[in-house]
Amino acid sequence: MKQYENFHIVDHPLIQHKLTLIREKTTGHKIFRELVTEVATLVAFELTRDLATIPTEIVTPMMATTGNTVSGKDVVLVPILRAGLGMVDGLIQLIPNARVGYVGMERDEETHKPVHYYFKVPKQPENRSFIILDPMLATGGTAIATANSLKDLGATRIKFMCLIAAPEGREAFCETHPDIEVYTASLDEKLDDNKYIIPGLGDAGDRLFGTK
Repeated sequence: MKQYENFHIVDHPLIQHKLTLIREKTTGHKIFRELVTEVATLVAFELTRDLATIPTEIVTPMMATTGNTVSGKDVVLVPILRAGLGMVDGLIQLIPNARVGYVGMERDEETHKPVHYYFKVPKQPENRSFIILDPMLATGGTAIATANSLKDLGATRIKFMCLIAAPEGREAFCETHPDIEVYTASLDEKLDDNKYIIPGLGDAGDRLFGTK
């Protein structure tokens, strides 16, 4: 299997523990949402390792010193509707000043390719860092299309984050966007004939929002 330098699996034991509970089919939507938030937070620690810091003068109870702070105002979270919404809270907890854009997609019945029905991100994308959020990287189609749209607007700093990925999606995305770092909690076995990730976690949107 080909390796990609821009593909990163964050396999901390706590992440794997929580991901196992997420996969379990008897986990209800309330607990499912909480676990997705927790795993997103943990994976984001690694994804945000290179965030720019600002030297800040402070006074501790002992003396004056210089610390480092993160503004976060130039960070834009871009959840792919609707399942990507389940990952937003986890990152907002880490970066409270982050902005949030939204991408809605549907599959064209004739071409079977993803088509935007809603796309809204902050202005001046060339000055911002974007983090695309989607629980699953299956075929890679929606993630690729979202990255394409951000680049078309002038964005140059983009990362992608998911909970699980299929080898097919990894190959498609990393071959198309080798300049975008991908962070995930697991690389699963394969896609089935219906393009579901195996062993996967089912339909993330339905499980997040209790719609099935």
